[in-house]
Amino acid sequence: PFAAQILESKSYQGIAKTRYVNDKQITDHYAIIPTGQGLGALKSVSATAAKVYEIIVRRFLSIFYPPAVYQKVSLVSIMKGERFFASFRVLTEEGYLKVSQFSFSRKKEDVPANAENRNEEKDGAQEDVKCDAAFLKILQGLKKGTPLVNEGLEIKEGETSPPKRYNSGTMILTMENAGQFIEDDELRAQIKGSGIGTSATRAEILKKLVSIQYLDLNKKTQIITPTQMGEMIYDVVSDSIRPLLNPALTASWEKGLTMVADGTITSQEYMKKLTDFVGRRTNIVKQLNNQQILYRQFEENSKYYTKQPSRAAAGKKPEAKEA
Repeated sequence: PFAAQILESKSYQGIAKTRYVNDKQITDHYAIIPTGQGLGALKSVSATAAKVYEIIVRRFLSIFYPPAVYQKVSLVSIMKGERFFASFRVLTEEGYLKVSQFSFSRKKEDVPANAENRNEEKDGAQEDVKCDAAFLKILQGLKKGTPLVNEGLEIKEGETSPPKRYNSGTMILTMENAGQFIEDDELRAQIKGSGIGTSATRAEILKKLVSIQYLDLNKKTQIITPTQMGEMIYDVVSDSIRPLLNPALTASWEKGLTMVADGTITSQEYMKKLTDFVGRRTNIVKQLNNQQILYRQFEENSKYYTKQPSRAAAGKKPEAKEA
């Protein structure tokens, strides 16, 4: 129906002249484009494949629709000298959002009561209110000094939850947005367009870390946890060449490559700095003699990876074995 509406309104005309893709942010080739061929076989594919197909098609059709329009609303109420603040966004025009609502999405009322608040998931972002003309009209009618009726007060108590563990998806996004962990504005801007790895290699980097058993991936939940070997590698690097763990180092070398491309410095100058860094850090590691520190860290971490025997196994006496 959305494709039919696009054809009827002729919103596809002039689409080639619009900028719905930022050329500067394209790092590789994307070849997933819906063509309509084989649509009759859609019912025969798996449920997961059908969902993926729907996501791609809806995302593609969205570019033919206008932007969504919101109106920000902030309300300050005063009661007995105390100020109470409320702020949210009201959706005035759906635009492309009516295309992007997946048929398999869970409705808000279907979310369990103990599920985390949507606002927390958005890091404090304001919750969107659907297009409600009557509600918006009431808000627009408010003026400074307008008396409001207080129907009740309540204090909401809650507990902060610890950060969620990374899964295969959030880890790749974190690698892509590694610049958020850099305090220096210039370096953060430098790594913004690249991050750690590229969109074509990040999944392979993660896959390799799992295959060499530096990371453990739960196939069912996709949750990523470090292995004992992974923690050991981290400790060795942290105690030897700590800058390697800082995204700022990646950003600084990315900045150098950009300077070579711009002609600000020569490739020879860049390679000399890189060689000096590697040589200097290698000599420092050779002189550290920190084996005892690493061994203590290994002993400390080992207790978290030792498998506890089951109750049945604990009750059994060890069998005698020949030496």
